[in-house]
Amino acid sequence: MMDIDEIKEILPHRYPMLLVDRVLQADPDDKIVAIKNVTANERFFEGHFPDHPIMPGVLIVEAMAQVAGIGLLQTVEEPEDKVPYFAKVEDARFRKPVKPGDQLRMEVEILRLRGRMGKVAATAYVEDEIVADGKLTCFIQDK
Repeated sequence: MMDIDEIKEILPHRYPMLLVDRVLQADPDDKIVAIKNVTANERFFEGHFPDHPIMPGVLIVEAMAQVAGIGLLQTVEEPEDKVPYFAKVEDARFRKPVKPGDQLRMEVEILRLRGRMGKVAATAYVEDEIVADGKLTCFIQDK
């Protein structure tokens, strides 16, 4: 498990763009599981949408990519000197809205890893329901 302080040591993102609050499982040979607590005071809810707040799909994809970055950084030497970049999204599907008060659980499985490039299958859940999924390609670059 990783708390927010440990996540901040790995990922370069900071609020409001840090979209991972806790890592529950971090085994790149199996899967990486993390959560994002979606709160009513998130900045994006001010405009998306004021009378019907839902988390933008692009931010759900970004949250899954950050979880993928955590997993991929565990596969390289000297991860503190590296930065994960999001390169591609395929077959993204959004199935249900994510609202204030939800806990977004993201599960990422590394499908392919070649050098510093990795492809993952990512799924986001609220409780036991899939809210979004897709395949993401990320790469690791020196800082």
